Amino acid sequence: MIAIVDYDAGNIMSVQKACAYLGYQTILTRDRAEILQADHVILPGVGAFADAMKKLVDFGLDETLRETVKRGIPLLGICLGLQLLFERSDESLALQDGADVRGLCLLDGEILKIDDKNGLLKVPHMGWNQLSFPRESRLYQGIPDGTEVYFVHSYYLKAGNPSIVTATSEYGTQIDVGVESDNLFACQFHPEKSGKWGLRILENFLSI
Repeated sequence: MIAIVDYDAGNIMSVQKACAYLGYQTILTRDRAEILQADHVILPGVGAFADAMKKLVDFGLDETLRETVKRGIPLLGICLGLQLLFERSDESLALQDGADVRGLCLLDGEILKIDDKNGLLKVPHMGWNQLSFPRESRLYQGIPDGTEVYFVHSYYLKAGNPSIVTATSEYGTQIDVGVESDNLFACQFHPEKSGKWGLRILENFLSI
């Protein structure tokens, strides 16, 4: 059973449909017991960092996700789901009267604003971009270097520990777009919207 964490942050149905296409049974849930009994857990998300963290805390999902990782259940963060695994985001400070909202702090690193290079780059970074793989990863087994995947984001990860970075992309600067640490995986792009290679990445995770 695959638990897809439902915390009102969008992008859930496309993830569920992709899992179903691959032949996996899923449940949309914010129930602690259901999540901790799952074989795999997916944390999707589209939206604002601070709002998403508030919902995770309000639903008690912050502690549930920490317990998920502690128990060794494979957990995949997608897009905003990746960002929430880290310590903080510039997005919180960009809001009026913004405070430096803490993330789940499951991994070391911060989420930074993409620099538009004085208008030369479009922000958000939206569309297809290539992946590079600085080291081997279970998530990217069989995925060719240079594979294009689909992005939609205005903020990007700068990992505190380079050894966890398994995929990067270039958009004005090098962006850390994939991480792996024990049973914890995450990608900034949307595998469920990235064609056959995105589905392969998702299947690699679900096969762990």
